Amino acid sequence: MKKYILVLLSFYSTFIFSQKTDSRRLTKQEISERELDNVNDFPIYKAFEYQDKGGVYELVLGENHKTISKKDTLNTKIQAVCVMNDHGGFLEKWKINDLLENTIPKEINIWFWTKYCSTKDIDGDGYIEPIIVYGTRNEDGYIRRVKIITIYKNKKYVIRAVECDLDDCRSFKKDQNWNTLPQKIKTYVDQLVVKLRKEQNLLLKDG
Repeated sequence: MKKYILVLLSFYSTFIFSQKTDSRRLTKQEISERELDNVNDFPIYKAFEYQDKGGVYELVLGENHKTISKKDTLNTKIQAVCVMNDHGGFLEKWKINDLLENTIPKEINIWFWTKYCSTKDIDGDGYIEPIIVYGTRNEDGYIRRVKIITIYKNKKYVIRAVECDLDDCRSFKKDQNWNTLPQKIKTYVDQLVVKLRKEQNLLLKDG
C-alpha cells in the first residue's frame, strides 16, 4: 500500500512539474551572459525568458533607434525573435518584423507596447502563448497603427488596426484563422482590446 501511495505521489509530482510555466524579464547582465545581443538585428529593448512543457525560450525585442534625441528615441523598424538554446547556439522558433509605412500624415515612430505584451499559459495546456503588442505614431502625434500578435503553437494570429477620425480610413481586422484559436485565448485578447481602448483612448474598430 505504501509503495502504491509513493508511486501515486511521484506521478502527481511529475505531472505538476510538467505543467509548470514560468516567465520573467531578463536584466542587461543576463542578456549579456546568455549572449542574446546577436539574436536580434537591432539594439535590444527588452528580453524575456519563459519556460513551459516545450522547454526554455528567450524572447528578444529589438528597436532600431533610428533617431535619438533628448526628447525621444524614434524607430523605423522593430523585430521580435523567439529562440531556444540548442547545443551552444540558438534555434529560432518564430520572428516578427515590422517597419514604418509611407502614409499621410507620415508615420515617424514604431515601438513595442510591453505594458500589454504577455508570456502566459492562457488556456492552461502547459504551453505559453506569447502576445506581442506594438504600434506606430504619426507626425501629428496620434497613434496610427496597432498590431496584436498572438503566438499559438508557433503560429501567428494577428489583429491589425488602423486608427483614423474618418470611417473610411479606419479598420480593425482579425486574421482568417482567428476563430481556430481556443476560446480562452480569444476571450483574453478581446479583453486586452477593451483595455487598450480605455487606456490609450483608441477606437480599435472597423469603419
